[in-house]
This record gives sequence, C-alpha cells and structure tokens, in this order.
Amino acid sequence: MTHEVRGVAAAPGVALGPVKWLASAPVTSPDDAPGSDVNAEISRAETAFETVAARYSAQALDAKGPAADILFMTSALAADPALLDQVRAGIRAGRPTAHSVTEAVAHFAEQLAALGGMMAERASDLRDVGQRVVAELLGVDPPGIPHSTVPFVLAAQDLAPADTATLNPEIVVGLLTVAGGPTSHTAILAKALGIPAVVACPGAVAIAEDTEVVLDGTGGTVEIAPDAERRAEVEALRARRADAPTGPGRTADGHPVPLLANVGSAADARLAVELGAEGVGLFRTEFLFLDRKSSPTVDEQTAQYTEIFRIMGERPVTVRTLDAGSDKPLPFLNLPEEENPALGVRGLRLSSVDEGALLDQLTAIETAAKATGTPVKVMAPMVATVEEANYFATRAREAGIDTRGVMVEIPAAAIRAGQLGAEVDFFSIGTNDLSQYLFGADRMSSSLAALHNPWQPALAATIALVVDGASAHGVTVGVCGESASNPEFACVLVGLGVETLSMAPRSLAGVRAALAEVTLEQCKAAAAAVMAARTAEDALVAARSALGRAS
Repeated sequence: MTHEVRGVAAAPGVALGPVKWLASAPVTSPDDAPGSDVNAEISRAETAFETVAARYSAQALDAKGPAADILFMTSALAADPALLDQVRAGIRAGRPTAHSVTEAVAHFAEQLAALGGMMAERASDLRDVGQRVVAELLGVDPPGIPHSTVPFVLAAQDLAPADTATLNPEIVVGLLTVAGGPTSHTAILAKALGIPAVVACPGAVAIAEDTEVVLDGTGGTVEIAPDAERRAEVEALRARRADAPTGPGRTADGHPVPLLANVGSAADARLAVELGAEGVGLFRTEFLFLDRKSSPTVDEQTAQYTEIFRIMGERPVTVRTLDAGSDKPLPFLNLPEEENPALGVRGLRLSSVDEGALLDQLTAIETAAKATGTPVKVMAPMVATVEEANYFATRAREAGIDTRGVMVEIPAAAIRAGQLGAEVDFFSIGTNDLSQYLFGADRMSSSLAALHNPWQPALAATIALVVDGASAHGVTVGVCGESASNPEFACVLVGLGVETLSMAPRSLAGVRAALAEVTLEQCKAAAAAVMAARTAEDALVAARSALGRAS
C-alpha cells in the first residue's frame, strides 16, 4: 500500500528509485582500553587529524563551486588547534584516544550549536570531522556512500559536505535526510549538483533499505512503494523535463523573466554560462576572502573579479559586497565575539569595524567592470534602515558604481521598502535570511525547518510589501534566495511582481520549464491564492490548482 511521509523541500525535482541508507559512523566508548604510551597516542591522534584535513583539502581541489568552498572550510575545522588541545588533554587524563576525539568534538559541536544561525551548520560538519578521525584511529571505513550500480535515493540522519560533494548525480538521484534544513550544506550542494532533496523528514526512519520511493524535492514529500501508475507518471514528467525549452526565461504568453545564477567562483560562472543563465543575480564575493589571514589587496580582488566578469561577457552581473561574520568569520577583520553572530556584526555592518575593506572592494569591483565592459550592479547585504541604504549608495557612487542596490533580508527593510527605494536602484530579496528573521527561526534548526518552507503565506505577503514599496520609485525587484529555485514557487514570485530570479545554475532548467507552461495571469492567480491561504500546505495546494497542476 502506497503511503507518504512529509519533510521540507530542499532541492527541486522528482526522483524515483530504491532507498539506500548511508553507512553508520564508528562508535567509541569510555570503557575502551587507553594506550599505554601517552605521547605516542597524542602523536597518533595528531596524525589522524592531519590525514583527515588533507583528505578534505584534496576533495576541495577536485570539487567546484560551493562544494569546494564548503570542503575547504571543513578542512580548517579538522586543523583547529583548540580542538586538538582538547583531545590531547583527554588522552593525558587517561581516556581512550578515539573516545577523547568523540568527547572533544561533542564539546565544541555543542558550543557551535548553541550559537545558532549558520554556526549551527558548522556543528554538523565538525561531527563529520570527528567521525572520520575516529575511523582513522580505529582502522575502519568512515561513514560513506553505499556502492550501487543501480540509481538510488540516498537516505541518512544527516549528510556531511564530504559525502554530498562527492555524489554522482547519475547514481544518487535523490537525497533524503531525517535532520537538516532547507538552507543547510546538504541543500546547497544538492542544488549545485541538480539532485532533488527532502530534509527534516522524521518519518524517513521507517523506510526500509531498498524500498522504492518517489521523492518530490519541490513539494517536500516522499511516497513509499508507489504503484505502477504513479511510477509511469514520474517517468513521463522526467521525459518532459528532458525536452524543456532553452533560451531566455518567459511565461507561456511571452512575459520575460530573466533567469540568473548564484555564483561564488569562476567555476560557478562557467557552469552558469553553460546552463544558459542570462546573467548573475548574486555573486558571493566572500568566498574570495575565506582562506585569507590578511585582507586581499585591491589588485588581488580586481584580478579575481575580472576573471569572473570576463566569463560572463555581456551578461549582467550583480555583486554582493562582503557578507562575512556569523558563520564566515574572517581573522583579519578582528570582529568582536558575539553571543548570537547571526544578529550581530555581519554584512554591511562590517564597515563599522573596517570601512576600508568595503571601500577597497568597491574600488576593485569598479576597476574590473571598466576593464571588461561587463554590466555590473553592486548591492549591500544586511541593510535594515534608510540611513544604511543611503550610506552604502553614497560610498558606491563615490567609487564610480552606477547601479546600486540593497539586499532585503531583514523585515525592517521590507516594511520600509518605500523609503529605502528612494536611496537605491534595485532590491534583491534574500529569502533565506528573510525567513529566518521573519519567523524568528534559526535557519539551521531541523526542528524549525517547516518555518523555512517558502510556501509559508507570511513570506509571500512580505515579498508583496517589498514589490509595492519599490514601485513608488521604479526600483526593480529580484529574488536570489533558495525559494527562487523552486519551480512552482518561482511562478508565485513572478505573480507577486518579482522581475528577476537567481538560483543555483543547475536549477535553471526546471524553473525555465515551469514558467514556459503557465501564463502571467496564472502566476498572479497563484500568488493571490498563496496570500489568501491559512497554512503552507494550503498555499501549495492552492497555487498548484491556480497553475493547472495536480496537488
């Protein structure tokens, strides 16, 4: 008998295949026998950490885009001196070597989780580091992807970057996790790889190995043991998407919707061009800074921006200025320690600590834009007030930048969009952080993942506020958050009046195909239905009805 379990949509698309569970992690015990030579055991632990860090780095060098960035950050966790000091102390206290690692990792993971926000995501990554170090010490295989010659849906309690980044989308056709959230590293990497994903699905634990499922990464559902008719429907859907239209994004009645890509590196930019992006809606510049112990010079920044601008050619590029802080600390900025970094000094607020970093970046962006002729717009993240918008617009204008904008990620900015619009030329709505602050829900908390469902009616209502406020000044509005990559919600965004959509490059085809099947009036009807809905589930059903799709 077919039945369904529900989670949270994390990466769009539909997958059909048997479930295979990730291999379990090695377990340690305080009752294990400690080593007889303390110094030798400490040396053994240090070697294990070095080996694991080197493996992450090697994977990062082979990876591209977000996968490489996340793996490099995880490699740094494996080399953290405070973590090693805690392990050494445990060994000196007479505890078993492998269990000392388990205890040290648990201690620091608990601290990261308590910080909330993006730092909580690092806790999951740190646990993966610990499991791999323990496996190295015990001489066993680390948690890993099951071997299969048949395409399958990979299920796990949660997935670490080292697992997700190495997936082969031809074999792993879907991802299902019990924990996690829609903006976790699993979700980001799944989108980058074009693999449908459902996260925060407690009911997944009841799915037995090799059970066939239909995983809907757009609606957040998993159908268990589908019948022949349902399997045929999924195969037909996949065939239609294989024949999806190419070219500029537009609705069935010709309303243009430029489809842009989110990028953070030259490799991302090349993939965006290859997959038909009409430009870049979010260039995440912080990834150029993350592995630095000192601030990059204007010349160094100019060279990296120039490379990416040249790849994009005449396609427009929207650059986000440095969005460090929170989960992306930069040693050279000397940021204060904060109890809740997600609500602290990050984004544009960094200029209060080091205005020179912002001014250098603006100079480098404008220099690279002039050298390449690429149409470049620049926006600031974490803007909350008119004063902040005016400050950024003034500094950008002084640097010679013609088109200036702000990210709308804070409810205060959405409420005052009409006033902020007088200061800038465009808004870009970052729905990941906007949801976090709108619902007061840590975006990395799997128990709160339902509040990050884009179908929550309050999110659509807030986006409508931004569009309405922007219209008074002729300010354009785009969305570059993860919600833009959801093909059905993308239609709702268009119906709300959003003009451009930016997403992971591999999500472009699905959104392009969805828009091509509906008219602008259907999009507007779907948007109105979502705004009128009581719950997220009601909103999804109503939108699908307005778009002429089955629930």
